[in-house]
Amino acid sequence: MRTLITTAFVSLDGVIEAPGPDENHRSAGWTFNDIDFQPEVYELKGREQDEATAMLLGRVSYQQFSPVWPTMTEEFAGYNAMPKYVVSSTLKDDDLVDNWGETTILRSLDEVAALKETEGGPIIVHGSATLNRNLSDAGLIDRYHLLVFPVLLGAGKRLFSNADADKTMLTVIESETYPNGIQKLVYDVIH
Repeated sequence: MRTLITTAFVSLDGVIEAPGPDENHRSAGWTFNDIDFQPEVYELKGREQDEATAMLLGRVSYQQFSPVWPTMTEEFAGYNAMPKYVVSSTLKDDDLVDNWGETTILRSLDEVAALKETEGGPIIVHGSATLNRNLSDAGLIDRYHLLVFPVLLGAGKRLFSNADADKTMLTVIESETYPNGIQKLVYDVIH
């Protein structure tokens, strides 16, 4: 079975929305504004690109990333080369970009569960707040790669839902606190 990994920049109060530029969010760019850049914080992001063998996105994140990431040939060479899966009930094949490699539309969480049963390495989920909440609620996420930023945003899309779900236990695989206050937290989900 393939490992499904959620990776996210997250505020201390759980917001993952608008970590970069976004005209629609009052605190857009919160991952880079007012926090000292330290390259060692982002080592995990490079490792993810080397270890993942496929990328899973929700429709909104796909539509935000697909015009930009294919042009970032050095920064995202690994991601650009790997197969992509987009979970959407509305996206059509004609809506997919033609310069970002093999992309498959999945129509349901059942199709995501079936993808996990295939041969291959880890599948990484970027952005995709709604998809992440649904995957978590369905028990499909196996690991979390979180960079927790020392900021409270108050409003925005959150990584976890408010669903009345059973308790989920996690095991810490890696953790580190950096001088700029960012924490790296890697958890395996105990299924």
